[in-house]
Amino acid sequence: MTATQNFGRIAVLGEREITLGFRLLGVTNAFIAEGEKGVGKFSELFRSDEFTFIMVSESLKRFMDRRMLDSIETSTVPLVVFVPLPGGGDEESIEKFAKRVLGVDIGR
Repeated sequence: MTATQNFGRIAVLGEREITLGFRLLGVTNAFIAEGEKGVGKFSELFRSDEFTFIMVSESLKRFMDRRMLDSIETSTVPLVVFVPLPGGGDEESIEKFAKRVLGVDIGR
């Protein structure tokens, strides 16, 4: 595939709770993975040039090394966004996440 054929392809990676929701919304590239295996799958997706947008469970962040996190921060293609688990205590709420990333207040 060429880069233009991959434009707009989305991948979701994380726990069942996250991937199931996105699958129900029609995202076909939703992968269930956690911990070190999740980081390995993320590396595969990140380097594949198949996706322009990757949503990753916030819980995988703690398994990533500084070099990987730096690569994520500076990458625009693919763009990587960390998604909090539903009901996560110390992680950013969906409402705050939507406000920060989209500029939309969904809490009202």
